[in-house]
Amino acid sequence: MTQTSLPPLPIQEPQTNQLFTPENPKPNFWSSDFQQEVMALTTRLFIQLRRRPTTLIAGVVQPLMWLLLFGALFSGLPEGLVGDGQTYVQFLAAGIIVFTAFSSALNSGLPMLFDREFGFLNRILVAPLVSRFSIIVASAIFIIALSLVQTVAIVAVSGLMGAGLPSLSGLIVMSLILTLLIVDFTMLSLGLAFAMPGHQEMLAFIFLVNLPLMFSSTALAPLAFMPTWLQWIASLNPLSWAIEPIRYVYSHNTWTWNSVIFTAPWGDMTIVMSAIALLGFGVLVGGLIRGTLRRGVA
Repeated sequence: MTQTSLPPLPIQEPQTNQLFTPENPKPNFWSSDFQQEVMALTTRLFIQLRRRPTTLIAGVVQPLMWLLLFGALFSGLPEGLVGDGQTYVQFLAAGIIVFTAFSSALNSGLPMLFDREFGFLNRILVAPLVSRFSIIVASAIFIIALSLVQTVAIVAVSGLMGAGLPSLSGLIVMSLILTLLIVDFTMLSLGLAFAMPGHQEMLAFIFLVNLPLMFSSTALAPLAFMPTWLQWIASLNPLSWAIEPIRYVYSHNTWTWNSVIFTAPWGDMTIVMSAIALLGFGVLVGGLIRGTLRRGVA
């Protein structure tokens, strides 16, 4: 009985990733593929908004109701009480603009959380994406666009109520400050969307921090009206960092980046300092949620 020897199995060389080669380098965030990916994910969010326009309608009507009701409630305040030559409607408009943008950014993680719960996020993650960071960028672009629509409506209505309109340079500052604020809290909301077990916990967190952050800021009252302990909290509140520069350019046709927008217990804050503070807050939030986002889109 003879033994037949089987031919030796071929030794397979470890395969390298053929997707990224010297001829086909790894794409960066500025590549056309990444931009096309962001555009597709952003378009999906706008399609959802078109199918449910009540989200946009409510997002515009609610801040206008706040502006009309609070503006009428405090219309009898003595002139100059909230600032030299400033009406309460003009004072309030900046707070409503910032609070509306903040609320939209804080809620931006909910669609991602629902996608995660319903399994649609897994379908996106198994797709051949250039970078999964495009999911986050698309959400930020959508919230910025939505907030700008709300801001235009608030500025227009406040102008009809006698608050006037900011200058062109003031509108540029408003856009810059709002963009920083929205990106900061959009990153925070998306991080929470991956960290929390479900949408009920997310909604509970939003309800818990939404109004307290508003009432502990300078949205409804100037810093000088507050007790010392609340002045410390309000001056360190990111909403105040966004409200005060917008309020300043709203009521001053001429301004500089070093214009003092409010005097806190710890010192004066200027427009450029508020922008740097919002940028620093965003860097801090990004560092805190970096690991959560990586695990969420892994």
